[in-house]
Amino acid sequence: MASFKELGLDEKILQAVTDMGFETPSEVQEKTIPILLDRETDIVSLAQTGTGKTAAFGFPMLQKINVDSRTTQGLILSPTRELCLQITNELINYGKHYKGLNVTAIYGGASISEQSRQIKKGAQIVVATPGRMKDMIGRGMVDISKVEYCVLDEADEMLNMGFYEDITEILSHTPKDKSTWLFSATMPKEVSKIAKKFMNAPVEITIGSKNVGSENVSHEYYLVNARDRYLALKRLADANPDIFSVVFCRTKRDTQKVAEKLIEDGYNAAAIHGDLSQNQRDLVMKSFRTRQIQMLVATDVAARGIDVDDITHVINYQLPDEIETYTHRSGRTGRAGKSGVSMVIVSKSERRKISQIEKIIQKKFEQKEIPGGMEICEIQLFHLANSIKDTKVNHEIDPYLPNINEVLEDFTKEELIKKVFSVEFTRFFNYYKNEKDLNAVAASSAGQDSGKSYSDDKVRYFINIGSRDDFNWQSLKDFLRDLLGLGQDDVFHVDVHDSFSFFNTDAKHTELVMGIFSDFVLDGRKISVELSKEGRRKGGGGKGRGRGNKKGHRKGGNRGGGGGRDGGKPSFKGKSRRKDSKPKGKGTSGRRRRR
Repeated sequence: MASFKELGLDEKILQAVTDMGFETPSEVQEKTIPILLDRETDIVSLAQTGTGKTAAFGFPMLQKINVDSRTTQGLILSPTRELCLQITNELINYGKHYKGLNVTAIYGGASISEQSRQIKKGAQIVVATPGRMKDMIGRGMVDISKVEYCVLDEADEMLNMGFYEDITEILSHTPKDKSTWLFSATMPKEVSKIAKKFMNAPVEITIGSKNVGSENVSHEYYLVNARDRYLALKRLADANPDIFSVVFCRTKRDTQKVAEKLIEDGYNAAAIHGDLSQNQRDLVMKSFRTRQIQMLVATDVAARGIDVDDITHVINYQLPDEIETYTHRSGRTGRAGKSGVSMVIVSKSERRKISQIEKIIQKKFEQKEIPGGMEICEIQLFHLANSIKDTKVNHEIDPYLPNINEVLEDFTKEELIKKVFSVEFTRFFNYYKNEKDLNAVAASSAGQDSGKSYSDDKVRYFINIGSRDDFNWQSLKDFLRDLLGLGQDDVFHVDVHDSFSFFNTDAKHTELVMGIFSDFVLDGRKISVELSKEGRRKGGGGKGRGRGNKKGHRKGGNRGGGGGRDGGKPSFKGKSRRKDSKPKGKGTSGRRRRR
């Protein structure tokens, strides 16, 4: 393996590398840096998150720009403000020996006038999120007409977030003869499209295979009934006492709900999602980095700025809508040469997605069992024993030892050990002794609702919301499940049309469904549900009904459902949860209401 000096880096960068304690370049740095230093070219570099991509484009950019000029020569676009700030800070550290270097971050949620002032001071490199950059270009606050190097970082994620038009608009203000460097973890069709449109014969570098997951990450899945998802999450946490994890949910609402449940049950948890202010997000991330938070519940978008090397587990509480996004999630762990575990909690109806992911990451999942209560008790007992063994003695206790010895002098060593461990063990034992087995039996058939054992006594309903209201079959199913307080497999055969949809439940739930929707309002609009005479997956009965409705938004509280709760978490550590471990972000309530 080459050294940083052998890559062709100058002394100022090499000094910064030494200051930061870097010893050898990563594979993406070793393959990318010499090419970018040697010639002016476009490049597409495919590598997983956490492999050192920022230095791979940051070192060459710093070495090539003219720090004596106040002209903006380098532009880096990234999907989120967290990642934008992270890249900016890293570039400042890499270039700290370049006198006069000005790297400026442009992102939403901060003063646009202050960012404009920083640019006018002479920012040679601008790191920006697409939305804020487009806004500032429109206001004439930034000039990128002389940019020589443009980086599209996490290109796949920017396109997933809908930034294609913004990127197109931004790049139209840059010179055609600039060098464009595209970095991405995966190479979906959208990224290929943007490469063809904006790049000229790019050099392609692939670390591993396209879209393949990190070699340091093992992949596991746990098959449970949908209603037991939250209980399964708690057991996985209890079975891994030293867990330091990111828990992924699909929506902001579910993210906040799961985090609040975990906090209520005694776990050191917090949520991070798009409804938090920048200050709230910063506080949550600070607590996570210092391990005051052990379980960070996040949406895919919010997690883009998480740059922590010691994450032990990624837990997919819900699989992403876009299967390719799984690669980004699992890339949060197994970083900096360390091993990690990516866990997936799936219901029977979702099991088919595991094989789809296996094809993308070219790795096999291992199906594992949710541990039983007594197994967790044993794990926690030995964890406590090792914690005691590794605890450093605080000699401030010495003056109190004579009195302590006097209190305990009648007990043997074995009796004392039993008493010490019983203080904590009894809580876990009482909590888990009567708990049920959470593992589900796999369904034999495939399909979008293969996990449901359908009763002959089932009812089909018409509802006057559809794709025009931003629903697809999965999101409508989740919406109905949460609203009705049913398990995920209790709502099935969901068919979404433009302005109306159909769904089924067993007949025993009919009274509940019709009662909930008897006078239900979503975003100021009456939502109607009727019994349908149509057969399964036929939409003719709804023809002409519910049309012309205004576009709504799926917000609001919930009536239970999902994973149940079986009480608070007992803790061997004996710690009460921190008062500041719960972010003061927005809750799950919204505009949905019942009259």
